[in-house]
Amino acid sequence: MIDEKVLSMKDEIIRSIQGCVKIKSVEEQPEGDMPFGQGVNEALKYCLELSEKLGFKTVNVDNMIGYAEYGSGDEMIAVLGHLDVVPEGDGWTYPPYGAEIHNGKIYGRGTTDDKGPTVGALYALKAIKDLNIPLKRRVRIIFGLNEETGSLCVKHYVEKGEEIPVAGFTPDAEYPIINGEKGIVTGKYLRKLNQKGDLILKYIKGGIAANVVPDYAEAEIALSADKKEQIKKAAEKSEGIKVEEKENSIIIKSYGVSAHGSTPEKGKNAVTYLMRFLGELDFTGDLKEFTDFFNKYIGTDLNGKELGIYLEDDISGKLIFNLGTMNGSENEISMEINIRYPVKNSLEDFIDTFKEKIKLGKLEEVYLRHKKSLYVSPDTEFIKKLQKVYEEQFGEKAELISIGGGTYAKAMKNIVAFGPIMKGQPMVEHKPDEYIEIDSLMKNVQVMAAAIKELAN
Repeated sequence: MIDEKVLSMKDEIIRSIQGCVKIKSVEEQPEGDMPFGQGVNEALKYCLELSEKLGFKTVNVDNMIGYAEYGSGDEMIAVLGHLDVVPEGDGWTYPPYGAEIHNGKIYGRGTTDDKGPTVGALYALKAIKDLNIPLKRRVRIIFGLNEETGSLCVKHYVEKGEEIPVAGFTPDAEYPIINGEKGIVTGKYLRKLNQKGDLILKYIKGGIAANVVPDYAEAEIALSADKKEQIKKAAEKSEGIKVEEKENSIIIKSYGVSAHGSTPEKGKNAVTYLMRFLGELDFTGDLKEFTDFFNKYIGTDLNGKELGIYLEDDISGKLIFNLGTMNGSENEISMEINIRYPVKNSLEDFIDTFKEKIKLGKLEEVYLRHKKSLYVSPDTEFIKKLQKVYEEQFGEKAELISIGGGTYAKAMKNIVAFGPIMKGQPMVEHKPDEYIEIDSLMKNVQVMAAAIKELAN
């Protein structure tokens, strides 16, 4: 009954998701009463207006977060999604905010992560509402706005005294059910430069966010003609490195493969390969010290072994280290890093060692953000309910898994990640040409409707 109702709304669901994806909701500087910038605010406004059209009560919590609510009862369950997206980056075949449909897929930033599933959850609730299916608990579809860069929106929700669900899920990872998430540390570090010598770094840039593997990086170096020839010959022997000559300088370009920061082994980090190449050149002084430090302690190591922070457990596996961005000029250079540590560990297990190593590079800490690891017992009632739904919907056992990715489950009690990526599907979030298959989208809406029904009774 629910499945048929969801399918009857297919065209409307697609149009609504397209409308949301067309809004460029990358976080920007605060503007007036818009704490995350205009684009993110427009996405919230869009979803709240859509919710009202679908017949739901809506609440906007200070333009930090909002929700649609349905039903009655003393207790509430929630679907917690987010409308902010990471920057689009380069390399797209289709417009990143075009929401175009090709070969049964909707393309655009946020189609999978996380606008598609979030708007889909709204229609899952509408199917229940239209069919007058009885629920014992109220349901909220919560629209977060700051998941990609800190989850301050959910923190604000909690601090404002908004109701915490007794159970719920965030459709922002993969199936079956994620009951464990590694802790996440994101930091930015800066070093001042006083350059001298035959080679002078004019600028370096690479990466779009700490939690994305950079697929491109470049650096411009001022140098003499004889040095230029040496670098050109060296580049010919280096994988992924190209050069472009200018009158008194040369631009070194590094090409990699993008991936999510939780799975850096699936990508190729253009910044780390660029730094390895720069480390072979005849820099002196501060820049020489920095490239030596970087290549010794960071380089292409994805597990923090060279930094002395390697950890591993039997639930979630190894610590993961990703170098996300690097930017610099003649006077300074900065980098953003992303560390994901096992669920059985804590920040205290490695942070002192990490900071001691950072000091060796004469780097100043610009910021350090931390999200604790998460682990929900398999014996929890709502975990068992989600397992039941999964097994009924997919006809296979609902294994519990732990991931390196971080979701809103860390930010709000009684939430775990559930979908939308199905077994065997590629991870396309944070990559060029992000998409969601329409057939998978519709199946997700059906699954979420079943999960809402189960959790609300």
